[in-house]
Amino acid sequence: MAAAVALRGDYDAATLRGLARSAGDPGQVRRLLALAAIYAGSSRSEAAALGGVGLQTVRDWVLRFNAEGPAGLETGKAPGNRPILGERERAALRRVVEEGPTPAIHGVVRWRIVDLMQWLWEEFRLSVSKQTMSRELRALGFRKLSARPRHHAKDEAAAAAFKKTLPRLWRRSRPARLPASR
Repeated sequence: MAAAVALRGDYDAATLRGLARSAGDPGQVRRLLALAAIYAGSSRSEAAALGGVGLQTVRDWVLRFNAEGPAGLETGKAPGNRPILGERERAALRRVVEEGPTPAIHGVVRWRIVDLMQWLWEEFRLSVSKQTMSRELRALGFRKLSARPRHHAKDEAAAAAFKKTLPRLWRRSRPARLPASR
């Protein structure tokens, strides 16, 4: 069995307990108290039981603590998935949306999300969902706008002539009378 990794010499159990008392991150508190138990003379197994983890995790904590100090025991943000669109794809998407489609080339007169999804596939061989494309467009500062539908053969003069223009025959109602009290 390999020897345990030694802890740093510039800290002791009391110092780690004091840091745990002032820490705001519950995960960091748990890790600091487990390492304080090791400084106090407990075995690594007891420290693992105190932290609610296995021996390998305690070893990882010790390595992080030795390298970065108490800050190395803070709970970090999970990295998450790599974004589907990189900077190159986002820049090209921004350029294409700002320039607008060319009907002869793209086959559309205005961009829809499904059209942009198709363009992205043809250009970069990237497949994204409608939701992802919408989210990316919003992140680039674009908003969905739709014009009010208008028939191409509508005659404004004929519509104005057809409207009924009746004289104002309505008068104000008389004020309501209150019932007589008894």
